[in-house]
Amino acid sequence: MESILEAAVDSLESARAAIAGGADRLELCSALAVGGLTPFAELLQQIRAESDIPVRCLIRPRGGDFLYTRAEILMMAAQINRLREMGAEGFVIGCLNAEGDLDATAMEPLLVAAKGAGLTLHRCIDVSRDPCRTYLDARALGFDTVLTSGAAGNCLAGMETIGKLLQLRDANQGPEVLIGAGVNAGVIAAFRAVLPQARAFHMSGKTEIESGMRFRREGVPMGLPGLDEWHIQQTSADNIRAARAVLDA
Repeated sequence: MESILEAAVDSLESARAAIAGGADRLELCSALAVGGLTPFAELLQQIRAESDIPVRCLIRPRGGDFLYTRAEILMMAAQINRLREMGAEGFVIGCLNAEGDLDATAMEPLLVAAKGAGLTLHRCIDVSRDPCRTYLDARALGFDTVLTSGAAGNCLAGMETIGKLLQLRDANQGPEVLIGAGVNAGVIAAFRAVLPQARAFHMSGKTEIESGMRFRREGVPMGLPGLDEWHIQQTSADNIRAARAVLDA
């Protein structure tokens, strides 16, 4: 199977950079600073006006845990329907129950709305009770991809668990194991040296762009105190290009 390089983007500029750098697919989000939320349909529309690259949209209504209310689930299903109309190729979803297991009942409306589209289980697997069990549950629900850091703060720290998931993939013809959290060219090289069967990677490739604001009032945060509002995080085509070169080597 061919390798996959997916870029997580939350702006038109980042999408353009990822495409220029050679990404195979975009995970379209908003608010990557909080782990990513559902993107604006209008942003997908802008990207579709310029490119036919496959796009999977993250469906996540808020930051925090993955234990959702009925109202949140119905909103996510409506978001899937709207983004399908705008040209989304697939969706990145996941719900857990209070015990930390994949919640098939909660996800049913999302799976119905997304029927026929590509499906990635997002990093709810990394805070689930048993990542290997969660992977097999995702397979049973029809997911073709599972995005994971190996239940760790970054993918290098989770390499042992990722190795187990790759074994499950190969033994069960399971979903692709999409490795994320801290991915760059060097990390891909490290994985390929230890786990040559690793072939799918997810990265943002961000760099900091200085704000064009000359007047800057300090001490008035727009969000959590400590967030930097005078630098914009944006995907770098060079970072994507470097990862692409290592993956293809």
